[in-house]
Parts: sequence; structure tokens; C-alpha cells
Amino acid sequence: MNILYPVFALLALTLAVLIRMGLARYGAVMRREADGRYYELYQGEELPRLRVLSRHYSNLLETPPLFYIACIIAFITGQQGLPVIILAWAYVALRFLHTFIHLCGNVVVNRFRVFVVSVLVLVALLVVLFVGIIQAATPHVAP
Repeated sequence: MNILYPVFALLALTLAVLIRMGLARYGAVMRREADGRYYELYQGEELPRLRVLSRHYSNLLETPPLFYIACIIAFITGQQGLPVIILAWAYVALRFLHTFIHLCGNVVVNRFRVFVVSVLVLVALLVVLFVGIIQAATPHVAP
């Protein structure tokens, strides 16, 4: 299985949130619910529902880049075994769940729990990759 599939899935989620945010902002300005001048310098107050979308999009640009780097390392070093693939897909699934919680009800305690688990999965992925690199670099001596 290819390690790039989970990367494309997370990129699709990020683009979907970006499009949803853009359409929501545009619609709010067109309906005169929001002042378009806010978006010139991002100063002042943003509508709460738009702020949630903005904040979530920003969140998708914070820890996921570490995931992208991990997947590129896995791809380059040929570490695409089952543990790496499972951890990668688990991370993506947790990010999808995090998005659902944040944008559909926003129960903060649930969102935080999913975030913490996603970070732990990401750390596990990085550790597995690091160990794989160390093992590949260590000469094997036959007994």
C-alpha cells in the first residue's frame, strides 16, 4: 500500500475546509452579515461561525505538516510497511473526526481528546520511522 494515499486524503480535507471557509465568508459579506473590510487587514471582529472555520483551517496548517514530512520520509526511505500505513491512516481518520467535531457542534472536550490522540499517533509514526532509519543505518553482524 502506498504511504501517499493518506497524504492525499488529508490534503483533500484541508482543501474542503478552505473551500467551505471561502464560500462562508463570501456568502456572509454578500448577505451583509459581515463587513468585507475585515478581510483587508483581519482586524476587528469576525462572525463566530466564520471564526470557527478560520481557526479550524489554521489548525489544519499547524500539526499536519509534521505528518506530511513523516510520510515523505517514509516514502523516501521505503518504510511503507503495515505499522507505518496503519499509523498514517489512523492519523488521517483522527483529523477527519477532529474536523467533524469542530465544525459540527464543537464540543471542546471531545475535540481536545481527539487532538491529543492524533498527536500521540503522529509521535508514534515518527518514532517508528526513526527506529527504521536507525536500523537501516546499523550494520548487521551475523552471529
